[in-house]
Amino acid sequence: MVAQRKIIDQVSGWLTVYDDGFVDRTWTGPPQFKFMSDPVPPHRHFIDGVATHDLLIDDESDLRVRVYLPEVPEPEKLPVLVHYHGGGFCISQADWYMYYNIYTRIARESRAIVVSTYLRLAPEHRLPAAIEDGYATVLWLKDVANDKAYEPWLSTKGDFNRVFLIGDSSGGNIVHQVAKKAAGENESLRPLRIAGAIPIHPGFARAMRSRSEIEKPQSPMLTLDMLDKFLKMGLPLGSTKDHPITCPMGEAVDGLDLPPYLLCLAEDDLVIDTEMEFYDGMKKDGKKIELFVNNGVGHSFYLNKIAIDFDQNTSDQTRKMIQAIAQFVKNH
Repeated sequence: MVAQRKIIDQVSGWLTVYDDGFVDRTWTGPPQFKFMSDPVPPHRHFIDGVATHDLLIDDESDLRVRVYLPEVPEPEKLPVLVHYHGGGFCISQADWYMYYNIYTRIARESRAIVVSTYLRLAPEHRLPAAIEDGYATVLWLKDVANDKAYEPWLSTKGDFNRVFLIGDSSGGNIVHQVAKKAAGENESLRPLRIAGAIPIHPGFARAMRSRSEIEKPQSPMLTLDMLDKFLKMGLPLGSTKDHPITCPMGEAVDGLDLPPYLLCLAEDDLVIDTEMEFYDGMKKDGKKIELFVNNGVGHSFYLNKIAIDFDQNTSDQTRKMIQAIAQFVKNH
């Protein structure tokens, strides 16, 4: 007789963990939201001014990326945005519709090539696995810049002197960790240069609840249950949210040659207090960091296509955030 699997944990319609270690990421929430997590096939022809394709960049680790190319005049060299997706280190993929919908817009409006990493997911691959994947993508780009690897769009169009790190939610945590690691190895990364870092709603938190976690409204994109369970599954075994990956607030970075940062926050984000604590710490250490805050919206609001289509403020705030990102890239 075959023993039946038992559920040992679930997270808000996104993820179910069984006692035999199997993790089911089938969406079980309201069906009208399912399309946002559906994969979008790559297309090498331009659709609305952007083409995409997927690429294996490391045979041994099976590390893959999705590349977005905006349609621009032929002679122009383009900055490169290295994107790390969110999902609490436990869910989502680089080809999900919610990312495709936004990063085609960012590629087009920033006139930049986007390279989005398919990160390993927890709990099967706990941190620092996703950070290792994020930095491995930077090292691969260095090889492309040095003509040791070839990717037609990047090799012919990429400006490797203007590489930016960008990430949503837990991807914002990865941005900071990769930026720190790159800062210690700037010389060895040449001719690639990290020109800027753009954490968007990074998942910074403490073991003790912040005031904003208690007082701000929960949203479909982030609940306290998601915050607690995803980070527990994602962090190294035995760690709490006070781990440096999720709690870099107050961490001394004055000795690191970090690139300029654009920290994008949302007024109603559950973790805005700890995000602001990070901002204040970076300013105190003399780092170049700009702050952009969207008003009247919550965590990862710009990924919610339904809200963008039916709520004017969400639509307006999404447009303003993309414009801020495009301007930051242009300025650096």
